[in-house]
Amino acid sequence: MKYDMIVIGSGPGGYVAAVKGAQLGMKVAVVERENLGGICLNWGCIPTKALMKSAQAFNYAKHAALYGVKADGVEADLNAMVDRSRGVAQTMNKGVEFLLKKHGVEVLMGTAKVLPGKQVSVDGTVHEADHIVIATGARSRVMPAMPQDGRHIIGYREAMTLRTQPQRLLVCGSGAIGSEFAYFYQSIGTQVTLVEFMPQILPNEDEEVAAQMSRSFRKMGMKVMPSASVEKVDIDGDVCHVTVKDLKKGTESVIDVDVVLSAVGVVTNLEGLGLDEGGIKYERGKIEVDDWYRTNVDGYYAIGDVVHGPALAHVASKEAVCCVEHIVKGDAVKVNYANVPGCTYTSPEVASVGLTEKKAVDAGYEVKTGKFFFKASGKATAAGNTDGFVKVVADAKTDLILGVHMCGDNVTEMIAEVVAAREAGLTVRQLAQAIHPHPTMSEAVMEALEAVHGEAIHG
Repeated sequence: MKYDMIVIGSGPGGYVAAVKGAQLGMKVAVVERENLGGICLNWGCIPTKALMKSAQAFNYAKHAALYGVKADGVEADLNAMVDRSRGVAQTMNKGVEFLLKKHGVEVLMGTAKVLPGKQVSVDGTVHEADHIVIATGARSRVMPAMPQDGRHIIGYREAMTLRTQPQRLLVCGSGAIGSEFAYFYQSIGTQVTLVEFMPQILPNEDEEVAAQMSRSFRKMGMKVMPSASVEKVDIDGDVCHVTVKDLKKGTESVIDVDVVLSAVGVVTNLEGLGLDEGGIKYERGKIEVDDWYRTNVDGYYAIGDVVHGPALAHVASKEAVCCVEHIVKGDAVKVNYANVPGCTYTSPEVASVGLTEKKAVDAGYEVKTGKFFFKASGKATAAGNTDGFVKVVADAKTDLILGVHMCGDNVTEMIAEVVAAREAGLTVRQLAQAIHPHPTMSEAVMEALEAVHGEAIHG
């Protein structure tokens, strides 16, 4: 069958591209080999947030006495938490199915392969389209020292659906995925060891944010090991003997755990797509595209994790809109990669946008910073969650906001204010002039902005 556009993959890049294309009058089909919504809705962003919420609810119940509430016999039920998480994922999956149906997008279930001449094979059936968008996403990276067997050494999918709670868990990798699972399992009573190759956990975040998260994790009882690497895993029955190397001291130690979670990043899904046969250029697992996500072959496009840029759901969605609007209208608003927010949904949460202080200094900026700690926040104190702070990094010459870094309760809901301000080119003083409601956690943004100029009232 002939379409105006075929999208391969139905994650937050693929289904958004399909819906946007249909909204702009195109006849669209989307190809999916597993679940509508892709990894994000089924095995990533959404179900993990459901687990985080369960952990938060359990922690509130455990410490209910601090809020004047008597709650005896509180227990974490991992199976019930997993069931709820899977239910949330299924709800979102049905939501994507509804969206595609509502906009008249045809769903082709099966495995796709791009063919020359603007064609796509789906399980052997060939379809034609004027425009073909590749949005096949990524999967868990498997490291030689940690070959995943789905039982002793696992990836994020298995971590999301464990039916027996491990007493001891080692998490290798402290990015968003690793840190969130480490927080979840530590919260419900598992003894977690978090191993990170880089000198700090959450390597992409500001150093002070990473230090705060290390303190918060250790306060929970978690063992945090930055500047360390997993050298090998020896499995003896139900015990994993994990050899961990201290990269600063050069010494090795063996840590015994029940399960090892490998959270060392992702690898793109390009195998079997037919890129070589179609002459589509890619390098080191990333398809080469221009600002409008056009590949080197006319009529073929790529978005999301399979192209260079942050492997984030909201980035894939923005790329989808830009790509499809350019296809239909001949122009679109380019994605501003300098203004992409990042979020980690631990407790406290982490949210950031722009340059860290170190990166700003390394880039040659004359930097001024301002901080506000949540221990001085009335809302945070009332909520009983005072860990963390908001940090503003500003250009001393222009007063422009170079970056904002947050660690605290609910900060993932607060970062959008700064993203919008940076997009609009507002200065520190201009954003600080906005009245922030009291009492809220968002007041910390205003206070940190004012602290840049030494004018914070409560800091």
